[in-house]
Order: sequence, then C-alpha cells, then structure tokens
Amino acid sequence: MNQPRPLVPSRFVRPSIPRPGGGRDRAALVREAYEAIAQGSRSFALASKLFDRPTRERVWMLYAWCRRCDDLADAQDLGGELGDQAGIEDRVQAIKVLTRRALEGGATADPAFDALGQVAGEAGITLDMANEVIAGFAMDANGFSPASEKELMRYCYHVAGAVGVLMARVMFAPNDSFIYDRACDLGLAFQLANIARDLVEDARAGRCYLPEDWLAEAGLTCENYADEENRFALAAVSARLVDRMEMYEAASRLGAKHLRFRQRWAVLTAARIYGAIGRKVRARGQLAWDTRTYVTLPEKLWHVAAAFGEALTRRAPEPEQWPPYKREDLRPVAGW
Repeated sequence: MNQPRPLVPSRFVRPSIPRPGGGRDRAALVREAYEAIAQGSRSFALASKLFDRPTRERVWMLYAWCRRCDDLADAQDLGGELGDQAGIEDRVQAIKVLTRRALEGGATADPAFDALGQVAGEAGITLDMANEVIAGFAMDANGFSPASEKELMRYCYHVAGAVGVLMARVMFAPNDSFIYDRACDLGLAFQLANIARDLVEDARAGRCYLPEDWLAEAGLTCENYADEENRFALAAVSARLVDRMEMYEAASRLGAKHLRFRQRWAVLTAARIYGAIGRKVRARGQLAWDTRTYVTLPEKLWHVAAAFGEALTRRAPEPEQWPPYKREDLRPVAGW
C-alpha cells in the first residue's frame, strides 16, 4: 500500500522549540491577562492590586486561564450569560488539548492558554494540577447535580478549591500541605458564595448545585426550587450554603497568616469581599434573587482597610467549628 507523502520533505521540517508562553512576549501576556481579570471580576481585580508586582502578574495570568476555560466550557463571554450548552463535551476536550499544549511550551494561538504556559514555567504548575481544575468543567459537561453535600463539595473542590491551591503555588507560598489545604478552603468558600448568589440564575440555565437531600428536607426539588412561591424555603437552604462558606472562610485565615504581608493583605481582602457577598445573600432572605447581590465600591474599600489591619496583626483565631470536608476528602488522587 502506498503511504501518503508528507506535504513538506522531512529534512526541511524543524521541530518547534518549547518555550514558556508559547514564545509570546511576557509583558503582552500580562497586559491581556489584566484585561481579563479587570472585566471578569472587579472584586478579584481590586484585591490583586494589593500583591507585589511579580505576584500579581502571575495571579493575573493564572486567572486569565481559569476565566477562559470557564467561558469556553459555558459558551459565554467573561462570565456573562450562559450560552447554548450544545457541544460542551467538545469544548471541554478543547480545553484539555490547549492546556496540555501550553504546559508543553507550545504556542496555542490563545493568549489565556499561553499565559498559563508562562506562569506554569515560573511556578511549577503541572498537567496533573491543571487537570484537577478541568475536571470541574467535565462535571458540568456531564450534567452534574449533587445528591449530597459531599458531592457538592467535591464539585466545589474542582472548580475553585484546586484553583486556590494553584494560587498558593503562584504566590510561592511555603510548600506545606497545611497551607495548601487552607488555600483550598478559601477557594471552597468563594464557590459556595457564588452558588448561593446565583441559585436562580443557574436554575434558569438548567443547572442545580444544591444537594438533593438538602432540597428534599425543605420540600423542594431541582425542578421547582427557583419558583417564586418557593423563595422562603430556598432562602433557608441557601443559608446552609452560607453557613458552610463561613466555616471554610474561617479555616482559610489560618493559612493566610503564613504568607508574606502583601500577599496576606490581598488574600484577606478577597476573603472579606466574597464573605460579604454570601452574608448579604443570607441577610436578604427570600429577596436575595430579585436583583443581583453585590458589594459596593465603598464597602470593598472598607474591606481593603479592614484586611490591612488584620494582615498587620497576623492573628487568626482557631475556627469555632472546622468544615466537615477537607481537601484530602475531596480530591480524587493525593500527591501534591
């Protein structure tokens, strides 16, 4: 059988040389990454400016990859309205391919993935670490809906807890499992706040992140929990999410005290702002989903100042109650 001839003789083909960022200019990657965080999350953008310059640039590049993956998976733009979910499996597969190529030092033609390649080279991010995050998008692609709290927390681990660990990595935090566990706790707290805030919006998109057993206890189902006549019952279930959020938020503070001052300040600012979102959802009760819950700019600036004082004292009280699930309970494979 005749073999197909190559388009170009092999003697003329030069293998590409793996380079962090796919060979793109680092400063350009940083600029584009900042645009992603500035448009995608004003709260994170504000907190990130409190880092020293090298740290915030790495944080921006990691965020850009996370944001781009989320947008690709959900067919949306910078966290906007969910797009048509047809073909989500193919989009998740594309995320896997581009991520692997970026981590191998190849150019991806996508600045966010090239930014991952750049920051991975600087911070030692591996494919296994990135795949922990991508697994969360795969769960959504498979129509994930939790039957229990542990299943919910496993999902939160992949989409946010594992990101928290990567953030600790790009901060060059001490390579200590306790600190990584606390970074994971903060990511879990952020995700629980997001879920509580977006419950009705997610329901309209056909997604349900409330544990089935929690809903059953409240006389609700995934199909009807967002109905207006069920908002009182939904508020009670949402309050359970926020209670859990506060447990993880409190635990995360024990890790922040081991960071350098400006890193500690930035992390505590983000924790305060996202904690405030969750507490506002709980305080608004059944009205929490009539309009979007957010933290105003004056409130954010107050949290910046309060976090400054907290970072100076470097004191973090032991949580009154530790969260029921730890990183080791949620990750599929131990090792980093």
